[in-house]
Amino acid sequence: MAKVYPFRGVRYNLDVVGDLSKVVTQPYDRIGPKEEEEYRRRSPYNIVRVIGGKVPPADEAEYARRAETFRKWLAEGVLVRDPEPALYAYYQEFAWEGQVHTRKGVVALLDLKESSVKAHEKTLKGPKEDRLRLLRATEANFGHIFMLYQDPSRRASGAVDEEVAGRAPEMEARDDFGNRHMLWRITDEEAIRTVQEVLAALPLFIADGHHRFETAVTFMQECFERGWKPVPPETFTSRMVTLVNTAEPGLVIRPIHRVVHSLEGFDPDRFLKELEGEFRVEPLSSLEEAQKRLAEGLGVEHVFVVYLPGGRFYAVSLKDEGRIPKLVPGEQSLAWKSLDVSILHKAVLERILKIDEEKLAAGTHVSYTPYREKAVEAVERGEGQLAILLNPTRVEEVMAVASQGERMPQKSTDFYPKLLTGLVAMRMEIEK
Repeated sequence: MAKVYPFRGVRYNLDVVGDLSKVVTQPYDRIGPKEEEEYRRRSPYNIVRVIGGKVPPADEAEYARRAETFRKWLAEGVLVRDPEPALYAYYQEFAWEGQVHTRKGVVALLDLKESSVKAHEKTLKGPKEDRLRLLRATEANFGHIFMLYQDPSRRASGAVDEEVAGRAPEMEARDDFGNRHMLWRITDEEAIRTVQEVLAALPLFIADGHHRFETAVTFMQECFERGWKPVPPETFTSRMVTLVNTAEPGLVIRPIHRVVHSLEGFDPDRFLKELEGEFRVEPLSSLEEAQKRLAEGLGVEHVFVVYLPGGRFYAVSLKDEGRIPKLVPGEQSLAWKSLDVSILHKAVLERILKIDEEKLAAGTHVSYTPYREKAVEAVERGEGQLAILLNPTRVEEVMAVASQGERMPQKSTDFYPKLLTGLVAMRMEIEK
């Protein structure tokens, strides 16, 4: 169900650029104007000069200039294409919640015509148009699409692991948060064949990169309409992706906590009283106890924590799961309705606080952070009227919703860390 290929990756020439950490970036949608300025300052070869950031350029000609920069770097040897096709092991070593994790992935080309891919996020027109213009100009893939697959046998990820064991990474960088990113080429035919055989029987789930995936499909359709012919493997019928086995350790989804603000006439005590209709409301003594209560409820019950000014924490848990279909109305599946985020949005934000989907999308009353301390501090500083602390969405919930062909509610997942742009790229060959 997923057809993948090795490819001749385009990588930085370290003899020219020096420290790889100075030329790689976060994904484009994490690059605001300040971040773009900082990346440009770090190196004349920083990949941001090609990919840009999340704010589209005002001048349409900027895409052509970025493409010219890319071609110039290839011509001058700043970027070099590997001589033979390979898969690329991509490992990320990072810390979260006091623990050190290693997330293990493999970079490959995915056949867009012959693969089964399931999405879970809604996409927006603006970012897709921006990425499409860049793709048309450069005819290359720079940012990764982060994809998940389920292989409890670990045949594919185990084969990759064996290939990198005892080898120093060929590319290594630290990101803006201190996380370590490592890349190895895998050219062993048996290892490549094992990965291909395992993936051939499995569907893929997009974790991050929905806009880039849809853009790749649109570009492929445009190329066929123009009468262009693909020249495999690096061509418009394929897309560079990073594949992560959910059976491997190191797959972290961070919670996304809510800070509610700018509500007229908000009464904390009345809010607590209204919660008691459908939820059990239990006072907690501290942020530490709140985190413990959330951890105990993860995957067991629907629970979140409300923080109100003055140091007041409350665990809020659903009284009756049988009420979920009525508390979360609509045509979505029970898997979608049973998400903690769905219950919070529909039964609390919308029903009690009158913050509907339109207001959520507009960002007029809710802000977000993965850090519970920051959510609490925002309320203490008067920047929020209450904070709502949540458990992270579990990966099996993401895949259950995606399997139904549905999209998750807004701000449901935060896969951490992000995949860096600039470690490896794919340049297309097209017969025109």
